Amino acid sequence: MFSVGTIPAGANTGRSAAWTPKQAPRGSGAGAGPETPEVAARSTGPPGGALSDHGDPDEAPTGEWRVRGPAFSFAPHPSSARRAMRLRPLRSLPRVPRPSPLVPTSTQSPFCARASRSPAVPSGLSGAGPGHCAHLSQVAGPVDGGDPDPVAGFLNWCRRVGLELSPKVSERAGGRRTRGGARAALTSPPPAQVAVSRQGTVAGYGMVARESVQAGELLFVVPRAALLSQHTCSIGGLLERERGALQSQSGWVPLLLALLHELQAPASRWRPYFALWPELGRLEHPMFWPEEERRCLLQGTGVPEAVEKDLANIRSEYHSIVLPFMEAHPDLFSLRVRSLELYHQLVALVMAYSFQEPLEEEEDEKEPNSPVMVPAADILNHLANHNANLEYSANCLRMVATQPIPKGHEIFNTYGQMANWQLIHMYGFVEPYPDNTDDTADIQMVTVREAALQGTKTEAERLLAYERWDFLCKLEMVGEEGAFVIGREEVLTEEELITTLKVLCMPAEEFRELKDQDGGGDNKREEGSLTITNIPKLKASWRQLLRNSVLLTLQTYATDLKTDQDLLSNKEVYAQLSWREQQALQVRYGQKMILHQLLELTQVGSFPVP
Repeated sequence: MFSVGTIPAGANTGRSAAWTPKQAPRGSGAGAGPETPEVAARSTGPPGGALSDHGDPDEAPTGEWRVRGPAFSFAPHPSSARRAMRLRPLRSLPRVPRPSPLVPTSTQSPFCARASRSPAVPSGLSGAGPGHCAHLSQVAGPVDGGDPDPVAGFLNWCRRVGLELSPKVSERAGGRRTRGGARAALTSPPPAQVAVSRQGTVAGYGMVARESVQAGELLFVVPRAALLSQHTCSIGGLLERERGALQSQSGWVPLLLALLHELQAPASRWRPYFALWPELGRLEHPMFWPEEERRCLLQGTGVPEAVEKDLANIRSEYHSIVLPFMEAHPDLFSLRVRSLELYHQLVALVMAYSFQEPLEEEEDEKEPNSPVMVPAADILNHLANHNANLEYSANCLRMVATQPIPKGHEIFNTYGQMANWQLIHMYGFVEPYPDNTDDTADIQMVTVREAALQGTKTEAERLLAYERWDFLCKLEMVGEEGAFVIGREEVLTEEELITTLKVLCMPAEEFRELKDQDGGGDNKREEGSLTITNIPKLKASWRQLLRNSVLLTLQTYATDLKTDQDLLSNKEVYAQLSWREQQALQVRYGQKMILHQLLELTQVGSFPVP
């Protein structure tokens, strides 16, 4: 049962360098939930603070490249493990190699948005995005006959649907819950002692260990009957019958229609759950930032381009599929929910708070599972070094500790191995440098082509460079919208980068021979993996081309590394930045550090590492 309690003495009241405002509901690894792709409130967190996947300021398989695109389409999580996953924007799959190089992978949520609040904004830029619905109650209205305290009402609802925490669990009420305040359910075996609280968490509501937790201990269980999905909603039958007409690139239309209906249905069984959602008008995904501010702060990171594609896809989906469906069923959808603005907000909510169940290994060829809302699991914040994972079974979802959790420490889930640009794009927050060990920097494939062309001296050499590029395209190693993904310790798109450097730099005669063999010549991989420390071992011509590509990439940012470094190192100046400026700075800085490391390792005359 739930009860109100206090956090044990000595509880950790927050991470030293991570301020994690929460975002909308999310999944445990798939970037689903209105987070992402990620609204307007002033951040009070410390410099370098990170946002949790709750929006409240108070990668595809190995060897594949990533396409920088909209969050509208997504692919299954690369991991076969039964880990909960958040839906991610198109480009935000875990930091693992991707599926086919030419097929956009989904580490990005179908729409690319994440929830959270946006603090003050730098001078010359507006602090909040466009005026969204300020309060969910404007759509859903008050919960009739419910407890005036939304947390108490939600807990009563949890008991009714069989979603209960053990009597050992303590709930600290106070204030409205920002998406992520969902309570957990535990039936048996005896659960670990955890507390849902605002104290001891990085932002908003979170879950804290009241006693030491051991790896493998069950934290809570969510009955499948308590999930909100296109199948469990009150219009599930209609959505199933109209399934063919509701197909879309994102695959989220059925769930979004379910939410639009349930939000305004007076008798919806989910109303107590909705009462704890964050204010939809305060989501902080970049999709809600003014375009000028988004471009100014995130230029070069890839986020503005991804967001623009998402917004175009969302508008198209709404006007071509969603609105016509609602107009065809006026008895099920009132006028107040027929709004593109509300649809944008719910997309962001689903990005940040929903979960997507991973496919089994034998199901890899199937379409990804549809996202669902999980009323208990969406409370946990994200951290790359997480200590809990959501597991799926036939009858329930179980949150299990993956490592020992000391008393008083917060329990963190993971939305997947995601770089900071993906976190802000889909969830509206980042992990401060250097906390995000999954951070990456992209080198656009066409940038490498440009660097190769700049190295040509005659028209014949230029034509040969294009011929080499076309050959790589035929091999499906590169594409116009693809990117080579560089992590802190390894190149995630190793095969693609190695092959590209080899083909673009090999002698003309050798290239002719390779082409005559239709690429079927010596396909033997280079010895060893392309770790960062192995880059100095590459051939000099390869290193020079890679170095020139890095230099071109750095030119796409509006600021240089030193400028960003000075802002981060000066605590007083950093504190004066708006929350959005701080988050964008962390994204830029993390990417530039990776790129500058490449510059050091590719400088001409560098010697192979012993």
